[in-house]
Amino acid sequence: MMLRYALRTIRHRKAGFLGAFLALMCAAALVTACGTLLETGLRGRITTERYAATPLIVSADQNVHRTTVKHKGNGKTKTKHKAKPVAERAWLPAATTDRLRTLPGVRAVVPELTFLAQPLGLPGDDGLPSYGHAWSSAPLTPFALTAGRAPASADEVVIDGALAVRADLATGDRITVQSTRAPRTYRVSGIATPGGRGELRQQSALFFSAAEAERLADRAGQVTALGVMPRPGTDPGTLKQRVEAALDGTTAQVATGDGRGPVEFLDAAGARVKLVSMGGAMGGTSLLVAVLVVVGTFALSIQQRHRELALLRTIAATSRQIRRLLGREALVVGAFAGILGALAGLPLAAWLHGRFVAMGVVPPTLERTVGVFPAVAALALTLLGAWAAARISGRRIAGLRPAEAMAESAAERHRPALGRTLVGLLLLAGGGALVGVLSMLHTEAASTPVTFLAVVVLATAVSLLGPFLVRAAAFLMAGVLRRTGPMSTLATANLRGNSTRMASVVTPLTLLIGMTCTVLFLQPTVGDAARAQAREGTRATWVLGARGPGVPSAATEAVRATPGVTAATEVVRTSVRVGLEKYAAQGVTGAGLTRTWDPDVTSGSLAAFAANGRSAAISELAADRLGLRPGGELKLHLGDGTPATLTVAAVYRRGLGFGDLTLPHDLVARHMDNPLATTVLVAGKASEGQLSASVEKFPGVTVVAPAVADRLQADRQQENAEVNLLAMGLVLAFTAIAVVNTLAMSVSERFREFALLRLAGATRRQVLRMLRTETLSVLVIATALGTGIALAVLTAFSIGMTGTAAPGVLPLVYGTVVGVAALLALTATALPGRFALRTRPVEVAAGR
Repeated sequence: MMLRYALRTIRHRKAGFLGAFLALMCAAALVTACGTLLETGLRGRITTERYAATPLIVSADQNVHRTTVKHKGNGKTKTKHKAKPVAERAWLPAATTDRLRTLPGVRAVVPELTFLAQPLGLPGDDGLPSYGHAWSSAPLTPFALTAGRAPASADEVVIDGALAVRADLATGDRITVQSTRAPRTYRVSGIATPGGRGELRQQSALFFSAAEAERLADRAGQVTALGVMPRPGTDPGTLKQRVEAALDGTTAQVATGDGRGPVEFLDAAGARVKLVSMGGAMGGTSLLVAVLVVVGTFALSIQQRHRELALLRTIAATSRQIRRLLGREALVVGAFAGILGALAGLPLAAWLHGRFVAMGVVPPTLERTVGVFPAVAALALTLLGAWAAARISGRRIAGLRPAEAMAESAAERHRPALGRTLVGLLLLAGGGALVGVLSMLHTEAASTPVTFLAVVVLATAVSLLGPFLVRAAAFLMAGVLRRTGPMSTLATANLRGNSTRMASVVTPLTLLIGMTCTVLFLQPTVGDAARAQAREGTRATWVLGARGPGVPSAATEAVRATPGVTAATEVVRTSVRVGLEKYAAQGVTGAGLTRTWDPDVTSGSLAAFAANGRSAAISELAADRLGLRPGGELKLHLGDGTPATLTVAAVYRRGLGFGDLTLPHDLVARHMDNPLATTVLVAGKASEGQLSASVEKFPGVTVVAPAVADRLQADRQQENAEVNLLAMGLVLAFTAIAVVNTLAMSVSERFREFALLRLAGATRRQVLRMLRTETLSVLVIATALGTGIALAVLTAFSIGMTGTAAPGVLPLVYGTVVGVAALLALTATALPGRFALRTRPVEVAAGR
């Protein structure tokens, strides 16, 4: 019976349930999109290209490992093993080949070298990464010559067919290639294409002679991978077991099938971890925001039906029947909203994945996974959320005695329920505790989730304590509003007398302003402080940069030989692992370091660091976390996983600007995929013209002032901010829709109130003025609360990350946020308000 009555109620109160339907549908779409990203990170396929004809690939272990053994009191032990990926490609000893050549079923073992090889100055450059290989590894794809011949000397190269078409190259043409050494010009001796498999889509391939490939790879006695070619009729599974047995005792890994893709495309394998983290963070925040919005929407919907539900109680409907009725209504609405939202979430996920690919966050080699699990999970969460929201929102009306229910339906309850107030105070205290914790977190990975959690928790506290806050704000604004006319006085009375309804409108606006400000100002808070430290610590008069892969060492040597140059410091950047923790690191050359760089050393000596090729300088934050001081031993794994033990020579203060770890340049560069310098800091009296002349023969290398380099860094910072904004943009869009939805619901049910005002003599214009005054008052309250939440959270974030209470708030951006919120609020109230006033007041009064 209750289901039948629920369906009739929905059919006759479509407008009342429309708000809840939209909130649930948007929530389902958001959960589906985030779930699809998460599933892509977990199960996304990385298709191989270079290893397409090789069923079995042997490569080095791309992780660092840690095993811990815990001894329990009963004599038992618990062993836990953890692994984390390294930033650069780990290389395999070339001698591993000898273990495999003689195995039964092995036809050939093909060594593979993969290294940076970027053609310079070619037309049609579409930004694809370009790698060099030895021509002897062509059978791995397999590549076959379609023109010309194989490279026979050190100055010859074979290029892939797709590159030849894009750059309009033919055999005999010359191209300049920037690899790990100085740029060199090669003659195109041949053009090759993958046999029967189409062109390369995700990369360009250049093939050199064996000797030249070894010189450019600069990894003596090592290979990138080994391709194991089976004899005809050999079972791949059996061969894999033999290879694994032969490699027992080494760290080499064996990959087959889809496992070959991550070996070839390390960036795609790393993007999986990033996508899981991003999808999880977005999904978690989305769920919290969705719960807050949906509960608020249902609360407003049930509040508008208070009189109807009270009448049901007076005609003998039991509390259980009322709860069942609300639950079934919610399930019906949730089912339709969940199905439509899940379907809408699939193209939304495709669009979001495409944007991440376009921005370079996710490589195109990581294919998007489309499974049923995110949609099913979204539908289940939507149903559960709708049912729970209805039960929570209707708990009070269902628990009242019939007479009490009728009394409360006539006028709003003066004070919120005691339980609601206590929970609100607890959440307020919890939000304050999160803000306190945030001020003690010093890494973005740890602080970012806490930041958004604190905003949602504090916004939830505002939702529960909203009636008190609205009444207090109405009291404070009463004096100002009284001076603006009689309709403003009526608006003030509405704020005080309907504080619960107004609080349901304040909550999404507060969340929108607080969350948007936090998202927009989070990156500038850290980025501005980092750039300030970098500016203060850079003593160089000029900076070398590159439009290509980097600045080669030969260019730096040419600059050092320029008259007037007193020092030139090469800087490479990577990340290393200390234990399993990831640290940003830079490698710098020691000669003349104090003339170009000042990290504000607080203990130890920068000169001691520059004089010792096995030393390290570390930031104060890293020193505190690792418990190190000058003279201590720093044990770490370099970018490619190679272990190293260094002596701490200096501790510096400007870690935000220069990274937590500073290591010797040669040590770091030897273990990087791209050993070219990111920047070169130049000190001395040489002019820009002199330096430009010195690097003229190095294509793409430019000379800029430190101020220009700082602007370029600001541009890169803005790109990172755009990624974060896109990641959280869906949550903000959902919140904005919730604002419009809630405001429209709040106004659409006030037909009778507006009609009575018209019958009492108020003009249509006066009613709209009252409505506008209410909206602006609510906006002022929400702006104050949202700004306060964002400011508290960002200040704590700034203290933890930069050591100073200086959040990076941009006034123009903040004004835009408040202006957009005001536009949404005024539009969402004006349109339904004008629609409500179109009906003659006598007809409304008679019909209700």
